[in-house]
Amino acid sequence: MIDDENLQHKKFQKEVQDNINRQGKDLIFKERTIDWIKNLDKKYTYNFSWLGRPIIQLPQDIIAMQELIWQVQPDLIIETGIAHGGSLIFYSSMMELLGKNGQVLGIDVDIREHNRVEIEKHPMFNHIVMIEGSSTDPAVVRKVEAIAKNKKRILVVLDSMHTHDHVLRELEIYSRFVSKGSYLVVFDTIIEDLPDNFFPDRPWGKGNNPKTAVWEFLKKDNRFVIDKEIENKLLITVAPDGYLKCISD
Repeated sequence: MIDDENLQHKKFQKEVQDNINRQGKDLIFKERTIDWIKNLDKKYTYNFSWLGRPIIQLPQDIIAMQELIWQVQPDLIIETGIAHGGSLIFYSSMMELLGKNGQVLGIDVDIREHNRVEIEKHPMFNHIVMIEGSSTDPAVVRKVEAIAKNKKRILVVLDSMHTHDHVLRELEIYSRFVSKGSYLVVFDTIIEDLPDNFFPDRPWGKGNNPKTAVWEFLKKDNRFVIDKEIENKLLITVAPDGYLKCISD
């Protein structure tokens, strides 16, 4: 009976893998996905929340992060960019499910007081620490170093200022915290695939965004590779080329 169950499980996993591989090779399907994202309302991601807090992410990327956190079993998750705090609450709830005393560290140059109040009174706040300041400020980085000290498995998420220079600097700083087998996730790389005038009121756009920063970073750092399988699995994601797996110490 057990052997039969194992066989069925392996068969299912093979079907999943074959489907992911097939999707990854379907360039027309991928183009249609990008077209769909281009035609979304820019505030579509505002529609979703996690345990009552706005998370401002596509549901597909939330599921991807859940899978990565369960796979990596991190002791610490570092996220740059807090906004309403939904992602912090999500990561903290995952730490709770892992059944370990893990920490979630959020960094933002401006933590709005009303958001801070709501985050701090949330039942999932017990795993969360917040630092106000620029993620690239040496004083902030020193605080991060103190929190990250002696943590064995660390996962990093970059989701603050989306300009090339800022994200590249974040990559250079925070990549060293990521442990082998874990991930450095860079959100909003999709900006490179959108029309140049898609964000007319923002300092980022085509040629100046998280994806261009990732490409430049990977020319100099061989500890990370783009995990294309995640992108092929999701198809709909704000982070194409943004799921970076750490493959060495």
